[in-house]
Amino acid sequence: MTAIKHALQRDIFTPNDERLLGIVNVCKAGKKKRNCFLCATVTTERPVQVKVVKVKKSDKGDFYKRQQTWELRDLMEVDAKDASKENPEFDLHFEKVYRWVASSAAEKNSFISCIWKLNQRYLRKKVEFVNVSSQLLEESVPSGESQSVAGGDEDALDDYQELSAREEQDIEGMMEMCEYAVSNAEAFAEQLSRELQVLDGANIQSIMASEKQVNILMQLLDEALGEVDTIEGKLSSYEEMLQSVKEQMDQISQSNRLIQISNTNNVKLLDEIQFLVNYMDLSKGHVRALQEGDLTSPKGIEACINASEALSQCMNVALRPGHDKLAAVTQQQLLFAELRDTFARRLTNHLNNVFVHQGHDQSSTLSQHSEMSLPKHSPLHRDLLRYAKLMEWLKNTHREKYEGLSRTYVDYMSRLYEREIKDFFEVAKIKMAGTSKEAKGKFGLHGSSGKLTGSTSSLNKLTVQGANSRRSQSSSLLDMGNMSASDLDVADRTKFDKIFEQVLSELEPLCLAEQDFISKFFKLQQHPAVMPPLAQPETEEADGGSVSRIPPQAEHRQSLSSEKDLVRLMMNKIFQSIETELNSLIALGDKIDSFNSLYMLVKMSHHVWTAENVDPASYLSTTLGNVLVTVKRNFDKCISAQIRQMEEVKISKKSKVGILLFVTGFEEFAELAETIFRNAERRGDLDKAYVKLIRAVFTNVEKVANESQKTPRDVVMMENFHHIFSTLSRLKISCLDAERREAKHKYTDHLQSYVINSLGQPLEKLNHFFEGVEARVAQGVREEEVSYQLAFNKQELRKVIKEYPGKEVKKGLDNLYKKVDKHLCEEESLLQVVWHSMQDEFIRQYKHFEDLIGRCYPGSGITMEFTIRDMLEYFSSIAQSH
Repeated sequence: MTAIKHALQRDIFTPNDERLLGIVNVCKAGKKKRNCFLCATVTTERPVQVKVVKVKKSDKGDFYKRQQTWELRDLMEVDAKDASKENPEFDLHFEKVYRWVASSAAEKNSFISCIWKLNQRYLRKKVEFVNVSSQLLEESVPSGESQSVAGGDEDALDDYQELSAREEQDIEGMMEMCEYAVSNAEAFAEQLSRELQVLDGANIQSIMASEKQVNILMQLLDEALGEVDTIEGKLSSYEEMLQSVKEQMDQISQSNRLIQISNTNNVKLLDEIQFLVNYMDLSKGHVRALQEGDLTSPKGIEACINASEALSQCMNVALRPGHDKLAAVTQQQLLFAELRDTFARRLTNHLNNVFVHQGHDQSSTLSQHSEMSLPKHSPLHRDLLRYAKLMEWLKNTHREKYEGLSRTYVDYMSRLYEREIKDFFEVAKIKMAGTSKEAKGKFGLHGSSGKLTGSTSSLNKLTVQGANSRRSQSSSLLDMGNMSASDLDVADRTKFDKIFEQVLSELEPLCLAEQDFISKFFKLQQHPAVMPPLAQPETEEADGGSVSRIPPQAEHRQSLSSEKDLVRLMMNKIFQSIETELNSLIALGDKIDSFNSLYMLVKMSHHVWTAENVDPASYLSTTLGNVLVTVKRNFDKCISAQIRQMEEVKISKKSKVGILLFVTGFEEFAELAETIFRNAERRGDLDKAYVKLIRAVFTNVEKVANESQKTPRDVVMMENFHHIFSTLSRLKISCLDAERREAKHKYTDHLQSYVINSLGQPLEKLNHFFEGVEARVAQGVREEEVSYQLAFNKQELRKVIKEYPGKEVKKGLDNLYKKVDKHLCEEESLLQVVWHSMQDEFIRQYKHFEDLIGRCYPGSGITMEFTIRDMLEYFSSIAQSH
């Protein structure tokens, strides 16, 4: 056991600055025998800590390891099981009971004795020992129990001391002197015992020889023991005094701790009070402003704004846990809620009165003024914007009142704007249609104020009667809306263009200003997703009070994800009449002159493009875009009507056709359109219309040419396509380059066809003769042998040539000239062109005949009765004579 104790001290406890004082070999009771060691240790440093350590041998068996440790102060009881009999079992009561079985009763008693000593010395008899024999405890404290208890003889506890280096060297030297010190330990131990006995005997003899010195030593020891008792008594008294001092210090420490806790609580309480005072206290000035503040003066409004912001800060302060249970906090919150409700009610009533007043008193009418302009609402906006911050406060605190104000504003302003816009458009319609009696009767205008009556649909009944028309209604191709541009001069169209531009220029700043005001006043650019006011119950004034009514929109409420949508809804409600009035104005302009759709398309496109550059999602952009669709539809109808009238054209059977009216109508349309669309953004719409119209013109020119009875088909085609080609070449419309080339090709082809068909065979018999010659050559007869054919000999050729002298040829050409002059119209001046082409064709035929005579009748000397020079003179003299 000593070797094990030495090994445990060296390997486990010395590295941890501990000393091993007691050890016992044990195993757990009732389980399979697995031995371990319980060790009692103390630390080498002050303050001393006493521990019980469970040490177990490793599985490999080559070293020990610490398995579990208990503090001795946690030991409550040691149970030895039986005080009268030798029993190896014992229990240690820590946080739970550990039952052990020692390898021997002696080891158990030695370990319990060591625990008792440590308890006496370090724990002041705290541990209770049960079923332990008193003899065992008395043996642990011999004559000097008080001495060991007081801490004098520490060697009694330390029965083991580690060997010093010198002692180890001496033991090794002694073992080297004995050959069997290792091989026969018992013999070596006996030898050492004998030597020890010899030394002990020598020591006893030496002591006995010095008895006098021993007596003196014993006397000194007795005196020392007396001094020790005296010192021990003093130490006991000191210990009692220190114990009382310790108790007093503990009380003082407890008092200080309580004082510190009290001070900490006071500091925290002061902090909480200061927090509540700083963040939940509203000044009397703010309270007075909320209750009685003037909402009409700038200073009063500023004071109310400051007070409302302070109130919001007080109500929105983040209370700490437990604050809501304080009566003062609850009372203050109730006061704040009352102030909030009171001020919200005052603000709502004041703004309601402002909105109602503006809705009733600012309704100026335009019908009483000759100038066409809309009233400006900037003064109203400027006055109301002073309340913008208060509206934001109302929005965050009283959503219902905020939405009620929104509905009231929209309701009354929509009435105001509806009256102003209606009067404005009435003046515009009067100026557009003219104020004369003729215009009033013409477009359904009547009344002293010149207002337009009837609905928008009544405009469909308007008819425009063109004066001084150059063609009858039955044959007109452009009668719809006076599209010939001869019934309404350029000044009238310019006037319409200016009026329409002025209407759009007046509406644009009005809508933008109102939308900007709504965004700023109702704070619709900061907080997303507010329930749309238009989907809430609306209020109407009745007998001085407000009556709630549910609009149709309330049945279809839907959440808006963007405040721009809400602004657009409010703008739609306020300006609900703009789109209707614009469509009515557009319909009137279209009835006055369908060419006005070109002006309206350009102007409307420009304003839509401008509005989209500012804000693509704005009310103005959306509304003008919708109206632009109507304008574009009217423009398309205008084009379709022209095409339809081209298809329905009827020509006279008694007079020549000449240049068709829809061809000149297309020319006038193109000239006007090029002037209007010179710098327009929507040039593509016009290009598409050009293509549709020109294809319709081409198709219907051919249709009329095929149906013409008085004028040859080639003449109709030639004259009209020449006119189309001249128009397209002059206007230089890039999208119609292909059609321009096609028109030139058709003109050239039909000119050639007419020349050939009209010229026909002026030398008919001669022509038939040479056709027979060519037929014989084609059948294989050599050209030199044709003259030997009976029907085509030289005699027959001379007979045919004599039938066409120069005088007869000139007479035939003169008749042909009169025929061509009768076919062609004077407007296009193509007579000389056709006559020159006929001259070229006649000369070509003459040369062809001369060539055949030279090849088939060589050396015959046969020639025509007239020469090319004679022919040129005939053509020239005929042309000059007419």
